Amino acid sequence: MTAACPAERRRILVVDDDRSLAEMLGEYLERAGYVVSSRETVAEGFAAARREAFDAVILDIMLPDGDGLDLCRRLRAESDVPILMLTARGDPPDRIVGLEIGADDYLPKPFDPRELLARLRAILRRRESSESRPEALRFGALEIDRTARVVRLEGEERPITSHQFELLWALATRAGKVLSRDALMQLVRGEDLEAFDRSIDVHVSRIRQAIEADPRHPRRILTVRGVGYVFSRSAVDPTPIRTPGGVVSGSGS
Repeated sequence: MTAACPAERRRILVVDDDRSLAEMLGEYLERAGYVVSSRETVAEGFAAARREAFDAVILDIMLPDGDGLDLCRRLRAESDVPILMLTARGDPPDRIVGLEIGADDYLPKPFDPRELLARLRAILRRRESSESRPEALRFGALEIDRTARVVRLEGEERPITSHQFELLWALATRAGKVLSRDALMQLVRGEDLEAFDRSIDVHVSRIRQAIEADPRHPRRILTVRGVGYVFSRSAVDPTPIRTPGGVVSGSGS
């Protein structure tokens, strides 16, 4: 599965068994310039994603033949295509699980189509922006390659989602600068974040598992309690490919 479609006609896969909602969403997105394909089940959605190239997937959690979360896992195992989860369940655990298994964003039902369009555009904008700026950073054994959109630790590629890559890039390019959760989400999403949205913590936890020798005692991404996070340069080789600027000392979690 790849995401290779001209920006003006990006292809979106909608997987939702609510036909009226899918039709409304399809019409709305097509008026905005997208090409939309709809499927109603996990099996149909997975088959379509493997057969065709989509630039993003809008995925409902509740599907008739299984859990949309399982489909998210299967998609993420084969592709880094951006995934926007839809859920009628408002419980934070559902959102957290979706983010943990690789979703780039989520939107609870009912939703305003304008908000969904804004979130979709933000996801695609991040992808387009990253593809147009070939850059790489190296901090000791850690390499963040924006050209290939991969993270390597001691030469070994580490699993990380598209959203988490952008979050790590935002932190690493501002090493030594403490960034609040709102500031980070604005950098990554390009939009304001509700004050009590904790999804940022889930992503940071997953990034730590990928790049830290001991995620419980991180040395690279440090928590500044009551404020946010900072990418520390004190525990790594101070000769990156591109120096983000700023210096911090000490450690913490």
